Amino acid sequence: MITVADVEAAAARIAGHVVRTPTVPSPGLSALLGAQVTTKLELLQRTGSFKVRGATAKLLALGATERAAGVVAVSGGNHGIAVAVMAGALDVEATIIMPRSAPGRAVDIAAAAGANVILTDTMGEAFALVDEQRAKGLTPVHPFDDPVVIAAQGTVGLELAEDAGELTDVLVSIGGGGLVSGIATALHAHRPGVRVWGVETEGAGAMSAALASGGPVPVELSSIVSTLSAPSASPLTHEHVSALVTDVLTVTDAEAVQGSLDLAEHAKVWAEPAAGCLLPAARRVLERVGDQARLGLVVCGGNASTADMATWTRRFGLRRP
Repeated sequence: MITVADVEAAAARIAGHVVRTPTVPSPGLSALLGAQVTTKLELLQRTGSFKVRGATAKLLALGATERAAGVVAVSGGNHGIAVAVMAGALDVEATIIMPRSAPGRAVDIAAAAGANVILTDTMGEAFALVDEQRAKGLTPVHPFDDPVVIAAQGTVGLELAEDAGELTDVLVSIGGGGLVSGIATALHAHRPGVRVWGVETEGAGAMSAALASGGPVPVELSSIVSTLSAPSASPLTHEHVSALVTDVLTVTDAEAVQGSLDLAEHAKVWAEPAAGCLLPAARRVLERVGDQARLGLVVCGGNASTADMATWTRRFGLRRP
């Protein structure tokens, strides 16, 4: 497992390349949920999500031979954007493999950044294709199964610990578990009494399945939230979550999309459903711990288009702001 020293070293490495995003109280969400809420606005991060932290740290850690050969990354959207943009900024050739379910905007941004984009039918096929690219000499930049990446994602938790007021519970979205693993590591060192909760959507339950099985297992992906759709957790992230996370909660896709609409209306931020899922989960946390809790929500990304949100809103018959 990584240590808080690893997270602090990552913070020093990526400083100047990423944004120290705002950590602010949300009166609107506090009124909506009936408890004090503080938001960590990673959707204002460079490339629109926290993923740029891990991508930058990994790219900066490459040796000269690895830089010359280039990198390959698998992504449901945000990781691909981050690797493509930062590889372009650091003059490293990048190949990005995405499932066809990835948002078209993410594909376009990665291509515009100069990356070679390959589309596959499924996320499982995308991960399988990495071995072929590795054989060509490319270095994989894994979205979560890498201690360098996890430590860099943990800098979100380091900033939250330094910038937030008193918190009792922090909610973090889970795809493969890199973000929650890093944040939990930082918070347990700097805010040892804070509970950390993971949140998944139904049909993207890699970590829930790993916890139930005692280790990572393949899962069938059906969630519309492609940015949370990892085909399995990893032994590394499973170990962190098992040791440091209070529980992993699961919400429906419809709840996640409604959460994004509520974030727009009450928090005045445009967040993707990978962040919207935090609101229904927050209500469940409050049912368990009481409304005297002081919540921290990591609003992890904002790379959903207005067309995406309109489509999902119609699909689930949801109310609009």
